[in-house]
Amino acid sequence: MTFLKDTDKTTKEVAESLLGCLLVTEDESGRRTSGWIVETEAYLGVLDQACHTFKGRRTPKVESMFQQAGTLYLYQMHTHKLLNVVTRNEAEPEAVLIRAVEPYEGIDLMEKRRQKTGLEITNGPGKLTKAMGITMEADGSCVDVPPVCIDTHMRKRPSAVDLSSRIGVPGKGEWTEALLRYTVKGNPYVSRKRGKPAVTNGWV
Repeated sequence: MTFLKDTDKTTKEVAESLLGCLLVTEDESGRRTSGWIVETEAYLGVLDQACHTFKGRRTPKVESMFQQAGTLYLYQMHTHKLLNVVTRNEAEPEAVLIRAVEPYEGIDLMEKRRQKTGLEITNGPGKLTKAMGITMEADGSCVDVPPVCIDTHMRKRPSAVDLSSRIGVPGKGEWTEALLRYTVKGNPYVSRKRGKPAVTNGWV
């Protein structure tokens, strides 16, 4: 069983453990794309002012957050679809946002979908979902069932992990500055990346 269905891990631990796992998609024509996860953010449910389930808020749009660990939760921000993995249960509606991946398979297809090349293909949460053909139809599906899956066994290992505050959550009190963003240090696909990439892109 993938650790994503195991509630023994905290949401913070899942966010860090996801780094280096392989996000995989397959479209109706059987075309496959994949990428190594290099950036995540943890959202800690009813106590977290930046989380969609803060204070137990429950609407049809966030219903997937109240499902079992390993459920995919997608939401739309402007024109972008953002991919999350639920980490707990109905009583603890928490999740991890996948913010960036390093392309692995189907790069030509990703470039075509994005009309971009290089780092711009997948160095952000809305970019990666467009590049990989992830739509709102995946909301509520299981993390290990196609067309959107996360392979936690075929993976890379980060040389080091950077911890920082989340992006785009202003005005949320202590939660704005909370260190809940996890990135592969030195990987060029991390969103809003600064500095030079590591020779190995940050992998062992």
